[in-house]
Amino acid sequence: MDKSSIARFPAIRADETLPAGGSGREITTARLTEAVAAMRNLQRRHTRDQQPLEWAMLQNNVGNALRRLGERENSNTQLEEAVTAYRGALDVYTRTRAPLDWAMTQNNLGAALRTLGEREAGTARLEEAIAAYREALTEYRQERVPLEWAMTQHNLGAALRSLGERETGTSRLEEAVVAYRQALRVRTRQRAPLDWAMTQGNLGNTLASLGKRTDSVERLRDAVQAYREALAEYRRDRYPLDWARTQGNLANALSALGERLDDAGLLREAIAAYREALKEYPRALRPLDWAMTQGNLGNALAWLAERDPGVGRMEEAVSCYEAALVEATYERAPMQWAITQNNLAGALLWLGERAGDVARFEAAVTLYNDALGVFVAASATYYIEVCWENRDRAIALLMEHRGGANSAPAALIGGP
Repeated sequence: MDKSSIARFPAIRADETLPAGGSGREITTARLTEAVAAMRNLQRRHTRDQQPLEWAMLQNNVGNALRRLGERENSNTQLEEAVTAYRGALDVYTRTRAPLDWAMTQNNLGAALRTLGEREAGTARLEEAIAAYREALTEYRQERVPLEWAMTQHNLGAALRSLGERETGTSRLEEAVVAYRQALRVRTRQRAPLDWAMTQGNLGNTLASLGKRTDSVERLRDAVQAYREALAEYRRDRYPLDWARTQGNLANALSALGERLDDAGLLREAIAAYREALKEYPRALRPLDWAMTQGNLGNALAWLAERDPGVGRMEEAVSCYEAALVEATYERAPMQWAITQNNLAGALLWLGERAGDVARFEAAVTLYNDALGVFVAASATYYIEVCWENRDRAIALLMEHRGGANSAPAALIGGP
């Protein structure tokens, strides 16, 4: 069998966004819960019939608090409640009656729908989020409210990228690049340095995805440049978590470049960057970020191992993937779990080829099948196609080492 590089996926965080009228301040879960109760009490005094605009403002703010709770507690119930709250506000904040409030609420609705869409199977919620952002932009015009226009362009870019990651083509990702670059026309470093850094980082994510999808070294280099721009503002001493997130994304792009250019130096730079990022992601406090970075470190080690005659680096990659799976469980983060399952399978397959180890081939096929179950449920076409090809290669190796097609169990050969 051909021992060329096995396809791996980087685990990536969703792009950063903020709701309209919100802020980046960290508010405790208890405070958010208290805020929801307090605003609902106020709505009993400022009823929809008697004071409709005040009621709608409170309804929008209830939605914002529920959305943040849902994101923090991984609760789809609270996100669904946020969607209901925003839609209730839109019954009063009509486009003709209060166009800017209507646009603000459409943007916030888009944010809740996007988060739901990233967690759920299918793409309907992401499509709805994109539609909500496009609606908001009909009133949030650049010449009228430039900062709100730029914020919504940024959020639209994030939703387009989330949808583009699941599709096989590149049109959504290309649209996301356009949206982020539109936002950067207003979100300059001088005018809004942290917003500029956030959009630069998200632009880097999309360029990196395009670079990997189209095998474009130029796109990957553009991604590296965007991340380095973001890091100029996300300094480690002032914004350690933003720095760590961007450092990890930079490492993803360096790792992908190193693989395509067969440049061990870039892979070593990526490994060093992941290890630095892990220092700012305490496992107890940021378990999924820690797991994501562990898994991506495993990818860089695996790619470097493919250029090394020994097996030590690949064994280290396996350890990274297995550690990541302790935190990134199926119940907690199904897509991240499936991505890591795929990558662990690739490492076991590589080690199995070196040793002629049938047990490792069997384990790889099982892992690929598990990952495919999640990708199919999520309608993640790109991931399905690549993982299926990986799985077929593992089955072929298993049959080859067992002596023929009849030796592979039907359960391993069947579709997901």
